[in-house]
Amino acid sequence: MGGATTVPEPAVLLRLAVRLARDAGALLQDRPDDLQAGAKSTPTDAVTVMDRASERLILAGLARHRPGDPVVAEESGSRPGAGPVTWHVDPLDGTVNYLYGLPSWSVSIAAVVDGRTVAGAVFDPARQRMFTATIAGPARCNDTTISVSAGSQLAEALVATGFSYDAVDRERQAAVLTRVLPAVRDIRRAGSAALDLCAVASGRVDAYYEEGGHSWDWLAGELIARRAGAGVARSPAGITGRPLIAAAAPALLAPLATLLTDAGVPGVVSAGA
Repeated sequence: MGGATTVPEPAVLLRLAVRLARDAGALLQDRPDDLQAGAKSTPTDAVTVMDRASERLILAGLARHRPGDPVVAEESGSRPGAGPVTWHVDPLDGTVNYLYGLPSWSVSIAAVVDGRTVAGAVFDPARQRMFTATIAGPARCNDTTISVSAGSQLAEALVATGFSYDAVDRERQAAVLTRVLPAVRDIRRAGSAALDLCAVASGRVDAYYEEGGHSWDWLAGELIARRAGAGVARSPAGITGRPLIAAAAPALLAPLATLLTDAGVPGVVSAGA
């Protein structure tokens, strides 16, 4: 790989992200009997020994191939560096699912240059699906190009969402949900933000919205959704005061943003590429 003072092509960065995501996924599938589960922000916000082991593997790979690049990682926080690529790493998105033996969990790695996500990989180990995109290329699942649904009516849209681990925030999100649910076909809550965005990208759901995520939750999946044709909207401070992201088939984005605004989410606006 190139040195930290040069910026490789997005395809080169993507190959590294894919390799590390696959290696981390293989590690996570070799699940120990004792996950040594603990809590982070709240008693329901789980972390396991495998979250940390997966992150160590990814960070070691980045240090080996991209020495000097800064990293923003879920478990260990920010690692400064002078390199031109910032890596945003979620070593296990969907920890609660993983803890309970449910299949919806993933590894998410995004490469950011000058504030723009240029490459992203989201690996779904349970189903052996690798979702990928670069800033100028198509979105893919494994070797197949994917695209968003042709949905055009919000009343017929299947919408994915997620919820905070904070009880007060959940109550506010539930109030929004009571406005959203009657206006759409149905709601799905899979438990991995990265996979929800990839579900939009592959047409498995028509739209997605969620508050309270972080860059490691969203950046790779957001790029994949965009390159699959999705529109994206954001609110810098949603109903909980935390950022909101929404992604949808193009014809559904504006009505979804209006619905969320009417439900009390402030400042939902379309986001540029």
